[in-house]
Amino acid sequence: MRKKIILLFLGISLVAGVLLKDKLSLLWYVTSSTANKNEASFYISKKLNVEELAAELLKNGIVSEVKSVLVLGEYKKLNAENIALGKYIIQPKTSIRSLLNGFRLNNRGNGNAEVEVDVVVPNVRFLADLAGKLSAKTMVDSSEFVAMIEDPATLNKYGFTKEQLPALFLPNTYKMYYDTDASQFLDRMAKEFKNYWTADRIAALQSIGLKSPSEAVTLASIVYSEQSKVPSEWPIIAGLYLNRIHQGIPLQSDPTFKFCWGKQLDTVQRLLNVHRNIDCAYNTYLIKGLPPGPICIPPVEVVNAVLNPAKHNYIFMVAEPSYDGKHHFAKDYSEHYAHAKIFQNWLAGELAKNK
Repeated sequence: MRKKIILLFLGISLVAGVLLKDKLSLLWYVTSSTANKNEASFYISKKLNVEELAAELLKNGIVSEVKSVLVLGEYKKLNAENIALGKYIIQPKTSIRSLLNGFRLNNRGNGNAEVEVDVVVPNVRFLADLAGKLSAKTMVDSSEFVAMIEDPATLNKYGFTKEQLPALFLPNTYKMYYDTDASQFLDRMAKEFKNYWTADRIAALQSIGLKSPSEAVTLASIVYSEQSKVPSEWPIIAGLYLNRIHQGIPLQSDPTFKFCWGKQLDTVQRLLNVHRNIDCAYNTYLIKGLPPGPICIPPVEVVNAVLNPAKHNYIFMVAEPSYDGKHHFAKDYSEHYAHAKIFQNWLAGELAKNK
């Protein structure tokens, strides 16, 4: 009997010793920390299990060994389903325990320590260019984005035609998570669009004779394409084009027919009749009124100028003979012709100098 008691005691002691060793081992891993000496950015852009996560952390210099990540990751039951995609900022000497807690997916669909990134929606002419810029900052796949914005289901969801869709995007810098995808990005843009187009702005566009936000953005895109240097002219040019629309005069805006050519005329210094005569729905020399959609994504300030146009009788404009980007405005053709002749002579002289 006594022998059995001694054996039992020895067995319990052995088990206790093993458990104590495991606890001490776990305690050591809990107190271990990251190896990075400076603040480091770390991205998780695809599903990773603990082994893959440990390998990525090692490759990026966040940890100097993987054992602590593997032991604590297993203890915390981390796996490919609860390790959250995203961008993380790792401070020097972060405990491995805190590091792994930060990667855990929470009930908001983000990692506990996931950080947002600055996503810039710039002034671009073509949405394909926007796609490339988004993919550089987020997990928006550029080809998926292009396919999505051309999908009739997407257009129906947001209430735009393919030509009108650029009006959905308001240039700004937005805080988003790195793992934002194309669908989430479009939903965010739709939310920003709705927030901008308040009842007062809808009333303002109706008061100037426009029917929809996309028409206001289309006009703003023409104004901005004509004048990107001198903001004080935006309300004047907006009023000029509205005068033409209301009088049934074609807008005759060079940037509209240039848009028809894609990027082919980007390096052309002097636009000619052969360029202007292109048969295209955006060519406001051949069609009256606004084109079917924006020819660029204009700054919000230009949209505001369209909604608050200057009141005047101008229907003509021509660049001043200088490089400051300003224009001469005129109420009748004779005055406009005189200004245009001065500019053409100046431009011819400038081109001759550069030959």
